[in-house]
Amino acid sequence: MRIDAHIHHYPPEICKNPSAWADAHQELYWKSLVTDTEQNKSLQAWASTEKLLADMDAAQVDYAILLGWYWKHPQSCTFQNQWHAQCVKENPQRLKAFASVQPAAGKQALEDLEKAVDQGLCGIGEVFPQAQGFSMQDPTWLSIVEWAIEQDLPINMHVTEPVGHDYAGKTHCSFQDYEWLAKTYPELKLILAHWGGGLAFYELNSSFAKTCKNVYYDTAASPLLYKPNIYKIAAEIVGADKILFGSDYPLKAYPKDPSAPNFTRPIEEVLSSGLDKEPTDKILGNNAQKLFF
Repeated sequence: MRIDAHIHHYPPEICKNPSAWADAHQELYWKSLVTDTEQNKSLQAWASTEKLLADMDAAQVDYAILLGWYWKHPQSCTFQNQWHAQCVKENPQRLKAFASVQPAAGKQALEDLEKAVDQGLCGIGEVFPQAQGFSMQDPTWLSIVEWAIEQDLPINMHVTEPVGHDYAGKTHCSFQDYEWLAKTYPELKLILAHWGGGLAFYELNSSFAKTCKNVYYDTAASPLLYKPNIYKIAAEIVGADKILFGSDYPLKAYPKDPSAPNFTRPIEEVLSSGLDKEPTDKILGNNAQKLFF
């Protein structure tokens, strides 16, 4: 089975006018990332459900996992969760979805999350403490983590790399925070997006590798950040069992390619990485199948 474990999908009212929607709902951080400004040309593209499914068919993608966003306001989380639940209900053989949550909302956050999971969502995230305004040791956040463990739900967390070029949304992340989370909650199925901001490479340290025994890394936005040989190198470091293919569709991961965004080109990058068939199959779907099905 071929599974994309990290895409984003928005309802028509957002796709029609993202800037107006963001202004109306005071999601100004999100607006800064998805709309063009004088300082930054956004890499965000948009796709209807029909186009999403057609692009999946073209690349022979069996399932896509719709990830939530790290919204500022809990009302935005509820709005996206309801949209995700509708998409999954209408396309149960093609789509699964994670729930958005704003831990800074306090008790309401866990209540909203429980409702989302009752509606059929199968995980939590993306979550991004630095953008959402809470600390890794926030009591509400830890109650969410503990509940996720009880429910056997994975959590996907956004992580940015500490080096390299600057871009909109690049916010400093403390690797020590993620290490603390993995060490404190070893039972948690923790997915660190975007190769964990490079945290995957630290698993060359044997002590850190033990801490991250239950940590997975998704490959979302990889073409924008790393050379194609990252797949083979990372598989040698952490093991192919811990890598989840994610395209970040419909992000323009290949800005100079007029045919993008699509699923085909990032999949071809994995297929041509030099990995044998077994680890390639694990990355392109088998690992996600074990986690989400």
